[in-house]
Amino acid sequence: MFYIFLVFIITVIVFKFFFSKKAVVKRKLKNAVVKKISNFKDGEIAKIIGNIEIFEKPLIAPLSNRKCSYYHIHIEQKVSSGKNSHWKTLIEEEVSSKFLIREGDKYGFINDKNFKCYIVQDKKYSSGLGNDATENLEKYLKSKGYESEGFFGFNKRLRYKEGILEDNEKVAVFGKGEWKEVDNLKLPKKYGKVLEIRSNEGVAVYLSDDPDTTIDKAKKENLEMKSYSFEKGYRK
Repeated sequence: MFYIFLVFIITVIVFKFFFSKKAVVKRKLKNAVVKKISNFKDGEIAKIIGNIEIFEKPLIAPLSNRKCSYYHIHIEQKVSSGKNSHWKTLIEEEVSSKFLIREGDKYGFINDKNFKCYIVQDKKYSSGLGNDATENLEKYLKSKGYESEGFFGFNKRLRYKEGILEDNEKVAVFGKGEWKEVDNLKLPKKYGKVLEIRSNEGVAVYLSDDPDTTIDKAKKENLEMKSYSFEKGYRK
């Protein structure tokens, strides 16, 4: 039984660090070649790094009431079975509006449903014994057919996570680019030509706001090399 349990734990760890959506998206973006939007040529496949620009009415994230262009909510309940307990997903929801990715005076636009996204979930809440759900949390739960209380009015043990893409937030995006007139993309005329970003031959568009993915690896290595050379020269 011990070895079976050990194998199970190792399998869970391996999945979490190598095959979860978070791991897959981050790995793809960290290893991708970076190009400036202004240097992108039609048909090229690469990563761009820019800032979110919301150009239409923003979404309101249900748990935190923050304005955004995208939100990801994950709500779990602690459930017990005999001596064992685990966290069971009740709700997982991702909602997106249209937004642009700005770099200088150039813009990218994701125009594809084949889209994999990892957003850092920076807002975390909980409710349970002696800890009532807030009005926002309760309202959202009820909108999805759930309640924070169980039988006899006792609070269920719940945990809530929310991540969003805010206006001007830095993101990394990977996909195939092609320059399009805004009329063809149904975007405001003031943006002129925009780099349309799509999936390619079944490979999805990837996006993340995780700082590990929004660093230009080549620039980082160059800075580290300059810092090392300076320190080496200083020691001499």
